[in-house]
Amino acid sequence: MASRNASFHEGGFAGALLAPLKLVFALTLAFIGILVVVWIVDWTFVFKVWPDGIDRLRSILVADLARARDLAEWQGGLPSAVTGTANFLYALVFRFTGIHDMGMRFAEGAELSIPDTIVRNTYLANREAIEVAMIGTQLLGVRLATLAMLAPILVLIYIIAGADGLTQRAIRRASGGRESASLYHRAKHLQVALMATSLLIGLFWPASVDVRWIGLPLAATLAILTRLQWAYYKKHL
Repeated sequence: MASRNASFHEGGFAGALLAPLKLVFALTLAFIGILVVVWIVDWTFVFKVWPDGIDRLRSILVADLARARDLAEWQGGLPSAVTGTANFLYALVFRFTGIHDMGMRFAEGAELSIPDTIVRNTYLANREAIEVAMIGTQLLGVRLATLAMLAPILVLIYIIAGADGLTQRAIRRASGGRESASLYHRAKHLQVALMATSLLIGLFWPASVDVRWIGLPLAATLAILTRLQWAYYKKHL
């Protein structure tokens, strides 16, 4: 049986070449999955829950966009980065695939090609669902940009809490205190679960979201878990 090192896919050079492709593929699948879930949530609330339907979704987009631009300006960033992210996702999904241009041709009553004539009835039958998906994609871009603004403060809090935790670990070791691998791993895994849950809530929540109501509790909880993680780190540094 071939050894692990002899495998082409697991070899050092081949692995280094394939690693970026694997990362891009994984991120692409994750983005597609998130986008599909966002569409499903938006379709459900627009067509089944909200009395004002698509107008409610538009108002959420407007409110989140205004709040995100204000937050970007307050942080000293570029408010245009928020709209840029939303427009980039919209262009990636609808302009690159030709759906946007197809809808414009149908709306303007321009002369249609044979392929356009074939899909026209299908497009018109699902026009509202497509419009909801378009708005939902822009809203996803706004929320991704808004959540990205949390990254600097979360990184800073992680570094500070980690340094404090390592200091407490050094004191505990010098005093003969106990170390706990189980507490270390539990705190580490809880951080991952907390970050993933907060991210998904921020992206999928079917209402206007103020990122501060997510970021502040997330930062406080992350600080506690990070300190606990490194304070009970068992292995020697």
